[in-house]
Amino acid sequence: MDLFSNLALGFATASTLYNIGFCLIGVLLGTLIGVLPGIGATATIAMLLPITFQIGDPVSSLIMLAGIYYGAQYGGSTTAILINMPGESSSAVTAIDGYQMARKGRAGVALATAAIGSFVAGTIATVLIALFAPPLTTIALKFGAAEYCSLMIVGLIMSVALAHGSVVKAIAMVVLGLLLGLVGQDVISGAPRLNFGLTQLGDQLNFVAIAVGLFGIAEILRNLEDERTREVLMAKVTGLMPTREDFRRMVAPILRGTALGSALGILPGNGAVLAAFASYTIEKRASDRPEEFGKGALAGVAGPESANNAGAQTSFIPMLTLGIPANPVMALMIGAMIIQGIVPGPNVAAERPELFWGLIASMWIGNLLLVILNLPLIGLWVKLLKVPYFVLFPTIMAFCSIGVYSVNSNVWDLYVVAFFGLLGYFLLKLRCEPAPLLLGFVLGPLLEENLRRAMILSRGDVSTFVTRPISAGLLLLAALVLVVVFLPSVRKKREEVFVEEE
Repeated sequence: MDLFSNLALGFATASTLYNIGFCLIGVLLGTLIGVLPGIGATATIAMLLPITFQIGDPVSSLIMLAGIYYGAQYGGSTTAILINMPGESSSAVTAIDGYQMARKGRAGVALATAAIGSFVAGTIATVLIALFAPPLTTIALKFGAAEYCSLMIVGLIMSVALAHGSVVKAIAMVVLGLLLGLVGQDVISGAPRLNFGLTQLGDQLNFVAIAVGLFGIAEILRNLEDERTREVLMAKVTGLMPTREDFRRMVAPILRGTALGSALGILPGNGAVLAAFASYTIEKRASDRPEEFGKGALAGVAGPESANNAGAQTSFIPMLTLGIPANPVMALMIGAMIIQGIVPGPNVAAERPELFWGLIASMWIGNLLLVILNLPLIGLWVKLLKVPYFVLFPTIMAFCSIGVYSVNSNVWDLYVVAFFGLLGYFLLKLRCEPAPLLLGFVLGPLLEENLRRAMILSRGDVSTFVTRPISAGLLLLAALVLVVVFLPSVRKKREEVFVEEE
């Protein structure tokens, strides 16, 4: 089947009323999550994993989860512009100029610019997924155990390179995640290990419980100690239509941000966040009015919003083609596929083309729904921003607990949530990003399985990893990335970027 036939199949699958309904639910819920600070797309998707099992149809459930993810990118910009408090970390840079535009009475233009940039970026990113996913899938079918092992090493190294803060701390988080992934049973022999005599640890730790604890409960605890009050913009948002001059000035930033976000989104780690901040830096240097940045520059909204949305969508490429998560949300998407009995990887495109292409087509439909719905619903989002924390956070924690308990109906999982919630909170206080930990936990068992399989096939010959061209190339790439990250000049620049983000 050629590209157009595949896309026709995708749109035929995604445009049924049933799937459009789930896409609508996903983007609306994602926008809501993005608007309300205190819980992100990762924790929300983790909570909804049990519900996807009840939906039955894997296409519909994945369409809904994907809509939550990129819908949250839209919603995060609303709070960033109206109350200077980004709902998503990738929208933090939008607050710099977006809030200043709102204070000058141009909140409508800022919101419209974010929506237009996000739609254009999402459309282009969807086209890129459709173009590049099939060739990558073909290449991935040639991978053996050694190649997959090397690929996962690259993924873990990339997550270290793109993690916030200290490289050493990021490596420590990856190692901790790998160790947690070893808890339970040996992947080949089935022998128990690292269970400390606890029968509850006889199987692997509950992935949903860990994700909800690290990204849901920990974020709530962090927000509870933040004494900032939310000063919601009380004036009615008007003037949503940008002027001709505004359109002229946003075109180049949107295109540059889309290109940058599309490239960085594929990389394992926090590509969408990094893309937003890199885009802001590029726009400030490329602008003929650099003095406007920080005071309400339109390009400071258009570029980063395009970058983070493009990055969010191209992160689906390694997940769909290789079965490798580029970020914690993609790890959860892989979990959803496994719950539905689908083995993630290159065979999905051949064995389940309606799922593969239906998910891709739904992204364009979802972006269109977001543009149509979000701007008219700004008044509703503003009202939701006035929900007090003492009502919002207990409600979120209750839903987190119910969602985790419903996976296995096991009280032990609630203790796991509480433990990893506290652990995640202390990790945030120590400036250790939890994302590499979760990626290490997801990739650890797969890395071990392919490492041992490669050693068995080569009869213990370690040179198999360097004599096979693809594997050797991937390991060389991982080594180069690690060396570059530790270069003094790169390390200094990297620290400056993340200091600016904070």
